[in-house]
Amino acid sequence: MKARIGVGIIGFGTVGTGVAKILLENAALIRRRVGVPVDLVRIADLDVTRDRGITLPAGLLTTDAKHVIHDPSVDVVVELIGGYEAAKRVILDAIAAGKHVVTANKALLALHGEELFDAAARKGVELAFEASVGGGIPVIRALTEGLAGNTIQSIYGIINGTSNYILSRMTQEGQSFEAVLKDAQQAGYAEADPTFDVAGIDSAHKLAILVSLAYGTPVNFKEIYTEGITHITATDIAYAKEFGFTIKLLGIAKLVDGEVEARVHPTMLPSGSPIAEVGGVYNAIQLVGDAVGDVVLYGRGAGSLPTGSAVVSDVIAIGRNILAGAVGRVPAASFQQDQRRPLRMKPMEEISSLYYLRFMVVDRPGVLAQIAGELGRCGISISSMLQQGRREGQTVPVVIKTHMAQERDVQTALREINRKPFISEPTALIRVEGKDE
Repeated sequence: MKARIGVGIIGFGTVGTGVAKILLENAALIRRRVGVPVDLVRIADLDVTRDRGITLPAGLLTTDAKHVIHDPSVDVVVELIGGYEAAKRVILDAIAAGKHVVTANKALLALHGEELFDAAARKGVELAFEASVGGGIPVIRALTEGLAGNTIQSIYGIINGTSNYILSRMTQEGQSFEAVLKDAQQAGYAEADPTFDVAGIDSAHKLAILVSLAYGTPVNFKEIYTEGITHITATDIAYAKEFGFTIKLLGIAKLVDGEVEARVHPTMLPSGSPIAEVGGVYNAIQLVGDAVGDVVLYGRGAGSLPTGSAVVSDVIAIGRNILAGAVGRVPAASFQQDQRRPLRMKPMEEISSLYYLRFMVVDRPGVLAQIAGELGRCGISISSMLQQGRREGQTVPVVIKTHMAQERDVQTALREINRKPFISEPTALIRVEGKDE
């Protein structure tokens, strides 16, 4: 039996510091859970002089990742440098050296996960990535183990804390997107360049991983429809409240007749639903299994210690497997590698949804009839409508909520309506999750 499990970290930034802190401060607890010490033996980073606010044993730091990968005392390599090519090289080199790997790199897994899964399976080593989705929320383990006996019917997730913080503030305070984004940047909740977060790209990376695990299918990241929150206005949030809804940026996946829907976009949810009530930088993921029904996981989706907690959970799981001679007990991609099957990803134009539509129109007789007529010609039925008081000749909002309709039909109708001379700006569209009335 091994006397200890040796851990090497590559990338000593925010998350790397959290991982080191947990391994050092909770060493006695972790030893009791694993059965032997889980020792931090190497840390590689380009900057080994900056004070991270943590005291390390002498001799741990190096500027060369190879010193970690090829150290015979390192059993588990933790990749936390982020990005694509350099991180991919580190992981593949570690696998080739026979090391088990833990990573938090959702972008890399979303784009190159299949290559990494194959490499780990061929080498017979573990590849774990609990921290890649939802920070400290154990959603990966829920899918790969806790819910392994279920067909996952749907996934709804707030999986980006920055966007949720912005939408929560807009909802509570009625402020504009631009104003809240500026505050979020000053408070450290948003990056100087927030594009990955507010454009939905970060959420799409995470959704790609969840879909791959839930349905045992390779995922082409480009096939995930992705739309961000930059166009959401205080006006739309106010109208959502009138309808009894809250706007959230969701990652949504559904298994429908053997095909997978996977999309990221702002979504109106009934305000009393569990996901709608999640505020601030918190994440929440609702999984629906055919046997278990609804399961909601909630917690901090980012940060040094929450994400570090998820990384350490993977290290502990790998340590237990090493000691039990059970490496590979749970396949990295949830399904056995030779049992993964390509499923058709349903194009966005084929999905069906309820819709919120806000038309900015010049108030004059016949406008409503023309809008309703065009929607009717495309097979779209109106569920409810809100219109401000008459202001002849001025621009006013007309808000319509539809019954269930197909995306293709809605987009066709909007193209025609937006050409009308009485439309003053492109129509706002937000998809709605809920029961058709």
